[in-house]
Amino acid sequence: MENNCINISFALLLVNLMIYWINIALKRSKTLYKLGTMITVSINLLLSTSLILRWIFNGYFPLSNLYESLIFLTWGLTFLQLILEKQNKSPLIGSITTPIGLFTIAFASLSLPENMKEASPLVPALRSNWLMMHVSIMMISYATLILGSLLSILFLVLYNIRNRKKTNTQSNNVTQQLIRITLLQSIDNLSYRTIGLGFPLLTIGIIAGAVWANEAWGSYWSWDPKETWALITWLVFAAYLHSRLNKAWEGEKPAILASVGFVVVWICYLGVNFLGQGLHSYGWFL
Repeated sequence: MENNCINISFALLLVNLMIYWINIALKRSKTLYKLGTMITVSINLLLSTSLILRWIFNGYFPLSNLYESLIFLTWGLTFLQLILEKQNKSPLIGSITTPIGLFTIAFASLSLPENMKEASPLVPALRSNWLMMHVSIMMISYATLILGSLLSILFLVLYNIRNRKKTNTQSNNVTQQLIRITLLQSIDNLSYRTIGLGFPLLTIGIIAGAVWANEAWGSYWSWDPKETWALITWLVFAAYLHSRLNKAWEGEKPAILASVGFVVVWICYLGVNFLGQGLHSYGWFL
């Protein structure tokens, strides 16, 4: 049942990717938009079912290894996509979120060996209520920051396209330019609000992790590779929000910084675990 939910979710994400991109490439269709939203709801429910079943059968919140965290990250991305689409009614959100969701679930399903997909008894350090609080908040913050950074990348792409085409000053093109400016501002503001939500979640997650680390290992901070990159991630997005709040940077520059944050988040989440070193290597790459 659990595997069927994951496999169906993968297939639906692939279908949704085509729906959103066709809707962007061709004339926007409300029917395609509604269909994409309905499929996203179905994907989120299937992933929720998979996580709940794993939780019930194994007796602990399913975030103890890489496979479970990837499924949870995909769930978080689809959930946030639905929230943002409800507020903005734009297929652009789904067109950039769906590929990342497809990548994460494909990596979990197709790339990981079978032994990493299987649930195993928790090691002593993970037998704590902090597992659910710390890891779930961190994963939701990752999903939020990834989505906010993707919006900044989209802003940069559209911004550069607009600058290249900004050669004709005829009156019939002025209206189109104003529409593009409004779209860019909308994407930029949405990225700012999304990152503004993800940053405090990241902060809470890091603090919760420090408290748990002291309980489990006797130290709040050990400069473990995961901890170090979590701090780097925090500093990158803190700099982004600081530049936006005091209006030191506007438009392209903060978007570039947020785009750097996209890479940093993935290094923090996946990159350091390829080393198989540190205190956070449980159930990952050993």
